[in-house]
Amino acid sequence: MRGKQSPRRLLLLGLLAGLLVLVQSTLALAAATTPDETLAALLSQARTEAGHGCKGDRADRLVRVMCAHTLRIGVRTDYPQFALRNGDTWDGYEIDLARAVAAKLGVTAELVPVSPANRISALAEGQVDVVIATMGYTTGRAPLVQFINPDYYESETVLIADRAMPIGGWHDISGQSICVTVGNNSSWELAEHGARLMLYTSPQQLLSGLAHDECQIVAQDSSFFARSLSDPDFARRYALKFGFAPVPWGMAVARTGASELQQALSLTLQIFHRDGVLIGMARAHQIATQFLEKQQAAWRGVCATEAGRNDAACDLPPATSDLQPTRFAPQVAAVEAWLSNRLGISVALPMLQTEHAWLLFRAGIVNSLLLVAGTIAATLLVALGIGALASTSSRVLRWPARMLVIVLQSSPPIMTLIVAAALLRGFAEFTPVTVMIAAIAALGLINGANAGQAIAETVAAIRLDAGPAGEPQLFFRGVCLSAKQIEAFLINAAKGTPVASFIGAPELLNQLTDIGSFASSRASIYWVMLAFYILIVAVVVRLSASLRGFLQRRAGLA
Repeated sequence: MRGKQSPRRLLLLGLLAGLLVLVQSTLALAAATTPDETLAALLSQARTEAGHGCKGDRADRLVRVMCAHTLRIGVRTDYPQFALRNGDTWDGYEIDLARAVAAKLGVTAELVPVSPANRISALAEGQVDVVIATMGYTTGRAPLVQFINPDYYESETVLIADRAMPIGGWHDISGQSICVTVGNNSSWELAEHGARLMLYTSPQQLLSGLAHDECQIVAQDSSFFARSLSDPDFARRYALKFGFAPVPWGMAVARTGASELQQALSLTLQIFHRDGVLIGMARAHQIATQFLEKQQAAWRGVCATEAGRNDAACDLPPATSDLQPTRFAPQVAAVEAWLSNRLGISVALPMLQTEHAWLLFRAGIVNSLLLVAGTIAATLLVALGIGALASTSSRVLRWPARMLVIVLQSSPPIMTLIVAAALLRGFAEFTPVTVMIAAIAALGLINGANAGQAIAETVAAIRLDAGPAGEPQLFFRGVCLSAKQIEAFLINAAKGTPVASFIGAPELLNQLTDIGSFASSRASIYWVMLAFYILIVAVVVRLSASLRGFLQRRAGLA
């Protein structure tokens, strides 16, 4: 019996020894007074737990890292100076940081490519242990992952433009076209100050847009432009105009099952800040160090004391990214859920979910209605004016009117709008109101010229058939007989109003584009716009048909 019990005793003695080591590690952890001592005790405890078996799923993520001797780190592959991959070669500030963190924990770094779209899900699904991937610490992301304090970087959104452009603050961007990337949380502030947004899918496309004069102004994280601004040729032509919306960047782990890993990473970053490790990495990659220098001073000073635990400099709050919901946002969400569950239709209506998007949406609807009404009125006035001048017996009046028609018919509508916008900039301040007036004038000329020509041709035909007659009566009959053509050009004018967005008119298309810059489901947004314009054109068709019927009755044709 004694021989059979011996292995049990050995196992019991082993467990007791392991427990003793664990207790000693715990006591050492409690007695530690510096981040270095605390980290050493925490890692010792994790290694002891890993030594007793790694098959359980309930162990903290730090223990599993010790079992695998590998820290899986989610990093980006396409962000200059921070994380770039070229074949098997990795380079960047975050790459150096990832490897230094793994070395500090005493394990191997396994770099796992992630993107802004999947970096959070990669943590939740256990594909990586930690993410170091240019992820801003915001109120919107805070509930999804566990961010590590302290932060390892901070960026802000900056505006880059030609050095000669007079941009000094928010008051200078109203009516300006600014290129941004889809999903940039700070884009709503640009839209709020009257900027017209042009959407791109990646930051690299912004640089291409600048180089090819597609973009006059671009907005993106300051970190992205760091290398470009350090290039003498780029800096000679472009300049940073101003910045806004600072956002701290943080490492992140999963919300559950990673409390010890979170603590170990936090201690590691405290040490790296205190010892200037992060500053050295940043300088090696030509990255701004102002934030890191402030953090170094804090973690060498107040953050290293007991009082520092409650100091704001030691635990920066997340940047506010949540937009205020509308009072009917719950009902909108319920409708979206019903359509998805009952009909299998995936619809998102972000223009109804937040106050800022709702204000933009309402303004877009009002402006579009004003634009349509103004364009129809301008089309009628121009048609009557050109029709009267082009059908008069006076060559002095007739030929200039006909030449104007030829010019307008030969010019693409976009070019006419551009010319109108250019003339506006030369004679008046470029504001949402003045650009709407320019758009109405241009669209009225384009469509009114064609309708006016139809009136003039009809008057000329009547004059040939009926002989001389009183000019007023002749012109009125010409207008009545041209009712069908006038109706067609009125409808065409209504259908063409969205093109005014090209010169920055704040109509629905532009406002929905702005909403799409910081909201999801752009497809749903543009379906809403399509439905709106179909409804508007249908109303115009009905009203113009009524006008045609009235004119034909007056002409005795109905």
